[in-house]
Amino acid sequence: MPDVRVVGVISKPRAPEAARTVPGLIEWLRARGIQVRCDEPTAAYLGSAEGLPREQVPEGCQLVIVLGGDGTLLAAARALGGRDVPLFPVNLGGLGFLTAITIEELYPELERALRGGHRIGRRRMLHCELLRGEQVVSQYEALNDVVLTKASIARMIDLDAYVDAHFVCAYKADGLIVATPTGSTAYSLSAGGPIIFPRVAALCLTPICPHMLTNRPVIVPDTSVIRIVNRAADGDTYLTIDGQVGEPLHRFDQVLCRSSDHCLQLIRPPRSLFFDVLRQKLRWGER
Repeated sequence: MPDVRVVGVISKPRAPEAARTVPGLIEWLRARGIQVRCDEPTAAYLGSAEGLPREQVPEGCQLVIVLGGDGTLLAAARALGGRDVPLFPVNLGGLGFLTAITIEELYPELERALRGGHRIGRRRMLHCELLRGEQVVSQYEALNDVVLTKASIARMIDLDAYVDAHFVCAYKADGLIVATPTGSTAYSLSAGGPIIFPRVAALCLTPICPHMLTNRPVIVPDTSVIRIVNRAADGDTYLTIDGQVGEPLHRFDQVLCRSSDHCLQLIRPPRSLFFDVLRQKLRWGER
């Protein structure tokens, strides 16, 4: 990591643990001559109204600290906008597959990161384009997943899926998930998808409650281009990115998914290995 002169801080809103942590953290950073750029929730914990929109926080930073859970981290990952800035994810409680640094480890691990003794895990992002006719009307970057789900009550939707122009399946289901290895432990896992080791170069298509019980998750190379055609009526299907942003689809809209050019850099504690996290978070058996 280059010499750290500017650090961004992105916090979960209305989080009591963040309210207790932020003032001391900002004081700790400034005492070391580090300039701090705060988002609006972080500024609110300081009693200030001078917070920045999240998309502006990483500008000029050498490190961004994220205080919250995986949801806050997902928002921070999109806010980076492709900038090559490491994230320092601090878990304020909850499941937290990605936010592996605890509050108790905050300052020791931050010291380690500032002196360059940290370990970085790189997670490939997923690029998504929404085509309406021949026009690209929206583009998104996802860390976990791109999801097409039903927007109507108790009505399945029809989706055609293609991988590299090869027809895969005409799904009649509650929806379809395109997940990265990072997202394999999120919504895809809840829908019956496999856990994918983070360094495996793959994407996973996981149907949500398919009408045909033989429809199973499919893993494809991350060099693939996945195309999903929405055959449901206008407004019956909703496109969601990382469970946080999205828009309703029109009939015959096409959603294209491919591996992004961008990787997220996550600072990891030395003791935090992938299978250790699985055992802890999923309560797998110990020997």
